[in-house]
Formats: sequence, C-alpha cells, structure tokens
Amino acid sequence: MTIRIEPMRPADAVRCAELEQLLFPEDDPWHEVSFLSELAASHNRYITARDADGRMIGYAGIALLGTDDQPEAEIHTIGVDPELHRGGVGTELLRAMLAEAGRRGGPVFLEVRTDNTPAIAMYEKHGFHIIGLRKNYYQPSGADAYTMRKPAMAGFTQDAGFPEDTEVLS
Repeated sequence: MTIRIEPMRPADAVRCAELEQLLFPEDDPWHEVSFLSELAASHNRYITARDADGRMIGYAGIALLGTDDQPEAEIHTIGVDPELHRGGVGTELLRAMLAEAGRRGGPVFLEVRTDNTPAIAMYEKHGFHIIGLRKNYYQPSGADAYTMRKPAMAGFTQDAGFPEDTEVLS
C-alpha cells in the first residue's frame, strides 16, 4: 500500500471526527471543532495519512512544548481507520511525529490506554518507556493510561521534520 503523509488541513477535521467516533466511542471522542482548535495553535503540528486515492486513513498530532533551551514534545493523538489497523499506518504517523519532535530535541511524552497492547508495543519499539500510571485518565469510561516517555533524540538535522508531502511505500 502507498501511504502519503502530509500536513492536516482544516477540511480534514470532519474525517478526523468520523474516525474518532469509530476509534474512541467510549471515551469522549474529539469533534470537528476540537481538531480545528488544535490546528489553530501555533505550537501544534497535525498530519494525515492518505491512501493512493487520497482518502484520509489516519491522523496524528503533536505539541512542541518547552523552550529552546529545554524543549519537549507531547504526542496528542494517533488514529488509524480500524479497517487498516496493524498495517503500518500508525507506525508511519509515529515516525513522522518523532521526526518533527527531533528537529528541536528534548524528550517526547504520550498517554496510552493500559489495555491498548498493540499501541504500547509500537511505542516501546520506538524507544518509549512507561514512566507512570494515570488512574481514570480516560473519561467517561474511567480507563487508566500509562504515561510513556522517549528520551531526547539526537542526530536530527534542522530540516528533518515531515515534508509537505511525503510518500511512504509499504
């Protein structure tokens, strides 16, 4: 499958909200306005994954936080069309988010449901470690979350972030 990774556009918010309803129905899925708000924040970077026909099949977002001297990043979300789970789309979105974070350096944090074994395995494969537990983090379900951290990354150049249109072959 050919996957294109590209910046999220405001028009993508509708499809993101549709995917949220499929992926997170028990945990207050984000609505279109939530994605539009995230896109408007200058410290956030949101991307999409598209198939060969241009259909959005996944999305991801990261906040670039801290200062120039003490940067850090937090992955807000990664979502992939349920029909395409375990096909590498989530991995490509994660890699793009890590490249974006790597431009500034610093650690990267995220939260993940404690029962989301495939996501935890993907994050561990990319250098994340569990550093804490947040009881009842997801609402309204009350599901717990692990806080995970990837140490500061080295070796990225200033232009190592995701380009305007990246094509990934898998």
